[in-house]
Amino acid sequence: MSLPLVLLGGTLCDGALWQPLCRHLPPQPMIIPEMSGADSAEQLAAQLLTDLPARFLLVGFSLGALVALEMQAQAAQRIAGLALLAVNPLADAPVNAAGRIALLDRAAKNGMRSVIEQLWPRYVHASRLADRELLGALVTMAERSSVERFRQQTAIAIQRRDLRHTLPALQAPLLILNGDSDAICTPEHHHLLVKAAPAARHITLEQCGHFLLLEQPQACARALQTWIKRSELCVSTL
Repeated sequence: MSLPLVLLGGTLCDGALWQPLCRHLPPQPMIIPEMSGADSAEQLAAQLLTDLPARFLLVGFSLGALVALEMQAQAAQRIAGLALLAVNPLADAPVNAAGRIALLDRAAKNGMRSVIEQLWPRYVHASRLADRELLGALVTMAERSSVERFRQQTAIAIQRRDLRHTLPALQAPLLILNGDSDAICTPEHHHLLVKAAPAARHITLEQCGHFLLLEQPQACARALQTWIKRSELCVSTL
């Protein structure tokens, strides 16, 4: 059985985020929704669930992983497998709101490039800081976005809920994947998630930052391919 693979990207990302990964995956039906149209993860999750097939595999990266957690909280029975990549499962600390809003103001005044360039040192492993091609890919994605979409995504990040307590209801394979040098969604954040879901498969990629899908697409693809096979096997034995 080949279930659709639903891919939810991060802040200021679009379908280009997934292209390096997909080149290393076998052919599979894929759906890459736009991460916009709502001001909270709860609203966006409900919106996506309305339009998606009855059963699917779900992969979320960063902001997309927050929305994926909301989707499994709302409709765990529809998710045949869940993969959470580079995620902070905690509710956002109130002190973070001012900094997030300042980035939004920066985007409105100086453009999306200025936002990516400010965040760049925290986005990738130190060995990739001189990688202008990778920086350019992130800037290009961001510049295809809009300030309004960024505003919605900022609101989602600020208002997110801690949903770790809902994971035991998920009767499907769970993969947790992170970079060992992620300064945004740290290894500790992922360990907290694993504590809430001890049956999950947890993989940490070495010498990798937050943008693991672009830094190490082959390693991500290997982990996801194993998870896909396991998820589809579980569905076929039901």
